[in-house]
Amino acid sequence: MNSNFTLAVHSLTLLSLMPDRMSSSDAIAESACVHPVRIRKVLSLLRKNGIITSKEGTGGGFIFAIDPGEVNLWEIYKITAEGSLQPKCPDVNEQCLVGANMKNVLLSIFSDAETHLGEFLSKYSIEDVVANVKQT
Repeated sequence: MNSNFTLAVHSLTLLSLMPDRMSSSDAIAESACVHPVRIRKVLSLLRKNGIITSKEGTGGGFIFAIDPGEVNLWEIYKITAEGSLQPKCPDVNEQCLVGANMKNVLLSIFSDAETHLGEFLSKYSIEDVVANVKQT
């Protein structure tokens, strides 16, 4: 899985802890220990999908567009990392029983795994992540 998922969850958790004020990409990046450009790319995906909104200029930044309790981790995964569990297979060798079929077999298995992951992740909202962060 790529780090976009983790950065998105981190960003949304931070924004959820500051519900009444905007947070800059620089502040979020500092919290996540990454370059602000990485955070901006992830925040752009979240904004395009209506989870957050942004305002440019002085006093601007990012803020939730919807209730954090309505955003589950499966939605975030689909926005940031869907398909990233799929195995990378070399070219197909039609002359070999294994080579001709391995790609399709593995894609089917990992597709099922991603479905199960989705069922699991959909049980957790950003609100749940915030609660766990506060407990630690």
